[in-house]
Amino acid sequence: MSIRNLDRLFAPRSVAVVGVSTRPGSVGAIVLRNLRQGGFEGPLWAVGRRRGEIDGIEVWPDVGSFPAAPDLAIICTPAAAVPELIAALGSKGTRAAVVVTAGLKQRAAHDGPTYEQQMLDAARPFLLRILGPNCIGELVPGVGLNASFAPGNAAPGQLAFVTQSGALATAMLDWANSQGIGFSHFISLGDSADVDFGDVLDYLASDPGTRAILMYMESVKHARKFMSAARAAARNKPVILVKAGRAPDGARAAASHTGAMAGSDQVFDAAVRRAGMLRVDTLDALFDAAQTLSRPRKWVGERLAMVTNGGGAGVLAADAVALGKGQLALLSADTLRALDACLPAGWSHGNPVDIVGDAPVERYRDALRVLLAAPEVDGVLFMHAPTAIVPALDIAAACLPLVQEAGKPVLTSWLGGQMVEPARRAFALAGLPCYTTPERGVDAWLQLVQYHRNQVALLQLPDAQSPDIRPDRAAAKEVLEDALAAGREWLDAAQTMEVLQAYGIPTLRTVKVPDAEEAAKAAAWLGYPVALKIVSPDVVHKSDLGGVALNLANGDALRNAAALMRQSMDRARPQPRVLGFTVQPMVHRRRAHELILGIANDPLFGPVVLFGAGGTAVELRKDSAMDLPPLNDTLARDLIGRTQVAQLLAGYRDQPGVNQAALVDAVLRVSRMAADLPWIAELDINPLLADPDGVLAVDARIRLRRPAANEENRLALRPYPSELEERLTIGGRDLRVRPIRPEDGAALATFYAGCTPADMRLRFFLSRREVPHSELARYCQIDYEREMTFVALDGDRIAGEVRAVCDPDNLQAEFAIQVASDWQRRGLGRSLLAKLLAYLRGRGTAEVAGQCLQENVGMAALARANGFELRPAKDDTVSFRLRLTGGERARDLAPGAVPA
Repeated sequence: MSIRNLDRLFAPRSVAVVGVSTRPGSVGAIVLRNLRQGGFEGPLWAVGRRRGEIDGIEVWPDVGSFPAAPDLAIICTPAAAVPELIAALGSKGTRAAVVVTAGLKQRAAHDGPTYEQQMLDAARPFLLRILGPNCIGELVPGVGLNASFAPGNAAPGQLAFVTQSGALATAMLDWANSQGIGFSHFISLGDSADVDFGDVLDYLASDPGTRAILMYMESVKHARKFMSAARAAARNKPVILVKAGRAPDGARAAASHTGAMAGSDQVFDAAVRRAGMLRVDTLDALFDAAQTLSRPRKWVGERLAMVTNGGGAGVLAADAVALGKGQLALLSADTLRALDACLPAGWSHGNPVDIVGDAPVERYRDALRVLLAAPEVDGVLFMHAPTAIVPALDIAAACLPLVQEAGKPVLTSWLGGQMVEPARRAFALAGLPCYTTPERGVDAWLQLVQYHRNQVALLQLPDAQSPDIRPDRAAAKEVLEDALAAGREWLDAAQTMEVLQAYGIPTLRTVKVPDAEEAAKAAAWLGYPVALKIVSPDVVHKSDLGGVALNLANGDALRNAAALMRQSMDRARPQPRVLGFTVQPMVHRRRAHELILGIANDPLFGPVVLFGAGGTAVELRKDSAMDLPPLNDTLARDLIGRTQVAQLLAGYRDQPGVNQAALVDAVLRVSRMAADLPWIAELDINPLLADPDGVLAVDARIRLRRPAANEENRLALRPYPSELEERLTIGGRDLRVRPIRPEDGAALATFYAGCTPADMRLRFFLSRREVPHSELARYCQIDYEREMTFVALDGDRIAGEVRAVCDPDNLQAEFAIQVASDWQRRGLGRSLLAKLLAYLRGRGTAEVAGQCLQENVGMAALARANGFELRPAKDDTVSFRLRLTGGERARDLAPGAVPA
C-alpha cells in the first residue's frame, strides 16, 4: 500500500492535459474545459498534434517542451501512446497521472506485455502514480480540480466518493448535484492498475476535509492490503460501501457443502464486518448512511423507541424494525407511568408511542423528554405527519434543544413535503439526520446497529496461536502431506478424523477396513449397532450414491449392506473406485442438533470459517454464517449468533440449550486449523452433533490443496503476533514483553495514572492528568500490519511501553517510549527500544524517527546511544532519525507493487 505522491494526484499545483484536440467532443478538450470551469488556479498546459491555442491555452508539441514539470498529467491519447508518454512525464519530473484512455489490456505484440504493463514499467523508476486507466478522472472541489470528462462539476462538501464504475460516477455526480450533496473528493478508479481502493482509503483516512468515505465497489485485488487500509480508515471515520454482486456466483467449483455455501459475496460481507465498515444495498442507502454516521452520537445500545403523532407511521416503522431483525425497546413501568402523566388517555400505552394526532407542541416535547431519560431506551425515532393543529416548525423549535443535548442517538422522520420542509431544514442546519419516510428512518437506525457491531468486530485482535489450544500440528501435517504425496484430492473418513483429533475436536470412533469381513470384525469390536460407509476418492457425498447404511444390528445386516453398496457403485457412471469401508458406532443423542462447521478457501480473502445448521439438506436450509480467521471467543460467539439455529441452540420450551462452551471451543479449534494448515482447501464437519453434553464430529471430509511457495500472507487479517512474546530479566526481576492487546486498556490507564506529571509532560508534550478513554482505545487496539506496541509487564502491571506507527509505504516509523517512574534508569527503556528496532528492521522499515522536548536529556541520550542522528528544532524540541535500510524498500514501492 502506498500514498507516495498521492498529494500530487489529489492536490496538484500544476496540471497538463495530453491529447487535446479542437475536434468537437474530443475527450482532451472536455477535460481541459472542465479544468478551467472547475476553478483550478495553477498553471495549465496542453499537448496536441497541432501547435496553437485552445481556449487561450498554448498547445505544446510534446511533454518535453513544457516550461516545467506538471504535478499532474491527464492522458487522453490512444492506448499505444500511453507507455511512452508516462516515461517522458516521469523523466520530466511529473509524479502523478490520470489515464482516462481505455483499451490498455491489449498487447502490442501477440506474446508481448499489455500496454497496461508497459505503462506500469515506465512509471516504476519514477514512483509516478497512476489513476486509471479506463476512468473518467477525479474531482477535488476544495482545490478547484475537475480533472475529468464528467458532464459537470462537483459541489464542495465533506463526503468522499470512490467508484470503479465510470458510468455510475457520472450518474451519481448528476444526482448529487440535484440533491445539493457536495464532496471533498470524487474519484473514478477505473481499472486500478496502480492506485486502488487501499491507496485511496489510506489517503482519505487522514484527510481533515473528509468526514466519511463512500465507495462503489465491484472487486478487490489485494485482500490484506485492502483490509489493512480499510481497518485503519474505519478507526478514524465511517467507511460505507455498496458492492455489486449480491446474487450467487452461479456454479462455483466447490464440491463440499462448506465450499458450495461459502459464496464470495458472503466472504466479502465477513471482510466488511471485520474491517469495521458498513455495507448497504443501494446508492440511496449509501447517502442515508453517510448522513447518519457522519454525525456521530454516543452509542448506548440497540433498543429503539419510537414516538409519532400518527398510528399508521408507527405501525410502518414497527414493521420495518421487525423485518430488519431490530429490537424495539420494552418500556418499563416507570416510563409508562411518566408517559401516562403527560399524554391523553387514548395514547398507545406501548412502543411505538402514539401521542395522538391532535398533539400540541408540549406533548411532543414531554414524550420525547421521557423517552430520552428512560434507561431501557438506547435511541429514539421521532416521527411527525403534518396537521393543522400546530406548524411543524414550532414542533421542531421546541424539540431541537432536547435532541441536541441528548446522550443517545435521535433520528427524525418528517413525513410530507412543503408543510414540513421548514422543520426538516431546521434539523438539517443543526446537523441532525432527517428521513422522508418511517421506513428510511428505521433503515438508518439498523445501519447504526450494524455499523457499531462491525466496529466491535474491528477491535477484536485474535491470536492465531492461542495458548488455550495446543494441537498436534505435526501429526495433522503428516496426514495431509502423505495424502498429497499419494496424489489424493480428498482424505478418507479415517484420515479426516485423525486430523480433527490432532486439533482436539471430539470425534466418533472410525475404523477403516478393506472389505466386508474386516468390517464385521471392526463392528464386533466397536459394538453394534453400527454405521457402514463406502470409502472412495471419487465419491464426496456418499449418501447420494447409496454409500451409507445406518443402524446395522448384526454381521449379516452389515455384510448385506456392503454388498448393496458395491452394487450401487458398479451401476454408477462414471464408476467410482472403491477402496474399502469405514465402520462407526451408532450415536443416539436424542436432544442433539445437527450442525455444520467447516473451512473454505476464498480466492481473494483466503481461508474462511463457516458455521450453521447441518444435515443432508444443509444447502437447502441456507442457514449459515462465516468469518475470517483467526477467531477469538467473542468472534466465535458472534459467528454462532448470526445463524437462525442459534435460537434453538440456546434452548426453548422444555428443551435445554447445548453446551455453549464446547461449541465455541470447536469453532475456535477449526479457526486454528484454518490458520495453521494451508494444505486444507475445504473442511466439512457435517453433522457436528451439539447437545448439553458437548459436541461430536460424526462425519467429516477434507479436500486438499498444494500451498503456493509464498503463502505467509494467506490470511486476510494479520493475527496477534504471539511469536514476538519473550521474557526479559532486569535487576533480578522477570518481565514479560509482548505486543499490546485490546484488553490492556485498563492496565494502560493505570500505567499512565501512575506516571508523574513531569513524565506525562515529557511523553505527550503537554500537561495532562489522564489519557481519555478514546485515546486509550486507539493505543490498545492497533493494526499489527502497520503498527506495533510492545509492553513490558511486571506481573499484571505495565512497567513500560514502546510504540511505532509506520506510514503506509513502510518508509518511516514514528516511535515513542515511556517507562514507569520506578523502572527508569534500570535499562528497561534501552531493552524496549532495542526490541522495537529489531522488529522494524525485520519488517523492512526504512527509517525510524522521533521527537522529544529539549529538556528530556534521558530520551536524547537513549536515542544517541542507539545511533540516532539528533537535530534541535525551533519549538524547544529535538528530532532524531535512524536509517534502518539502504532505501531499497522505496524503490520496490512502484506503481502496481503490493508490499507484504
